[in-house]
Amino acid sequence: MKKNLSYRDKLLELARIYKIAEVQNYIKRKKNLTTHQIEHILKKNNVPIPKDFNIGFFKKSISNPISKAGKEVTGLYSDTSEGIGKFFKRTKKGASGLYDDTTGGVGNFFVRLWRNSGNIGIGILNMIPKVFQTVSSFISNALVDTFSSFYTSEVEKTKTNKLIRSFGIVIIVCAIGIIFFTLRENFNENNFTQLVKEEKDKPKKIEKQKEVKKKIEKKPQKKEQQKQVKKPEPKKEKSPSQVTELVLPNLNIKTETVLSLFEDVEYDLRTVRYQKKVKPIYFTQFPKDLDEIKDTKLKKETFIKIVLPLVVAENDKILDDKIKLKRITSKKMTSDKEKSWLRLKLREYKVKNSDIEELNKRMDIIPVSIALAQAAKESGWGTSRFALEGNAIFGQWTWTGQGIEPLNRGKNEGHKILRFPILRASVKAYKNNLNTHKGYSEFREKRHSIRKRNKTIKGLDLTDTLDRYAQTGKKYTDILEQIIKQNDLSDFETVRLTNSVVKKDIQL
Repeated sequence: MKKNLSYRDKLLELARIYKIAEVQNYIKRKKNLTTHQIEHILKKNNVPIPKDFNIGFFKKSISNPISKAGKEVTGLYSDTSEGIGKFFKRTKKGASGLYDDTTGGVGNFFVRLWRNSGNIGIGILNMIPKVFQTVSSFISNALVDTFSSFYTSEVEKTKTNKLIRSFGIVIIVCAIGIIFFTLRENFNENNFTQLVKEEKDKPKKIEKQKEVKKKIEKKPQKKEQQKQVKKPEPKKEKSPSQVTELVLPNLNIKTETVLSLFEDVEYDLRTVRYQKKVKPIYFTQFPKDLDEIKDTKLKKETFIKIVLPLVVAENDKILDDKIKLKRITSKKMTSDKEKSWLRLKLREYKVKNSDIEELNKRMDIIPVSIALAQAAKESGWGTSRFALEGNAIFGQWTWTGQGIEPLNRGKNEGHKILRFPILRASVKAYKNNLNTHKGYSEFREKRHSIRKRNKTIKGLDLTDTLDRYAQTGKKYTDILEQIIKQNDLSDFETVRLTNSVVKKDIQL
């Protein structure tokens, strides 16, 4: 039914909806029916008539008492004027007559005014339930008319109420479910954000503690020393700012949270390429929804940001060992502690007969570009089943250890993909594999020759020696070269950690 219609128009609209032929025939004949006639015809055909507000009730409860109060005001005027006239006419009664007439008129006025005010108040109180009843009836009839217009038939009010209640219950249940899910998802996010903030604040606390210690350690200088002319001290090289390592626990972190972390700590690959420094942020696993990133460039950058610090950290550790090895072997006498360290490294790099020259060949870095390219190839840029379920980013095989069985493995093949507890363990195993396995001896020989010439070890110079890493051989190395060039991975060859100590120029 249309809005803003008069009462007569509403009746005509009801006649049209319910197809009352008697009314329609009168309209066709261009005969004007009165409102009462139309209402009578609709009632005769059992059509529900809209109930309008009872105007007579309003007049009875509000307007009539107010008009009575007005009349009393007029009566007051006539009574007081009459009393004053009597004062001048009845000189014998004097002031007493005036008092009696005026007080009598005023007193009667207030009595009648009080009674009429009470009647108005009672009328208002009686009107409230009537108004509520009228409004609720209007809303109910409106809903009934609305549904009737949809189905061209009358809808029962009870059914309408049931439908509205059911709809409200569904909305409440859905709202509770959404709130519960949101709180659950945000719980880990909040813990993760708090952890990041604590790790970011640690360097500031360390610096403050150092400043306090310096102030305490300062001693008052003697007068004689103050009189002496101080010799200029050689300037010390400033070491890079110490940054606390940030190891992210296994929290099932989403990619969105990872990207927010990178933004908070200002981790940008363009800056890394230019400054040759990367922050020591170590993830224990890849985000499970990494593959949901539709932007291929963003997906690759996220993968590189996660793997790069892990590879650089392992290379830094190798360089530290290599410098220590050089110092020990250059000495005439070695301590028991140094000898113990040498035996440990000989076992780690699987060197027989205590061959120090062979140990020096094997104890060297893996080019960052090669490590990133192989990780991207073997793990599908961090989205493969092996990478997500077992942190296996280099696709290393095993026949004895715990691993993940490939889905396309042949019947006669018994290998598995080696599983790791965290990503860094996978990087370390990959480093040991290239530095110890006999299949990569050519890789180590060529790397050693580059080291002896004091040149930078680059991935593109060594990719051709890794043809035995995969069954495809030369095709595999060509793919590695393509990945390095297309993604400019050579820019990361000389990248170091921001918290690493500056190493002296020692011939390695």
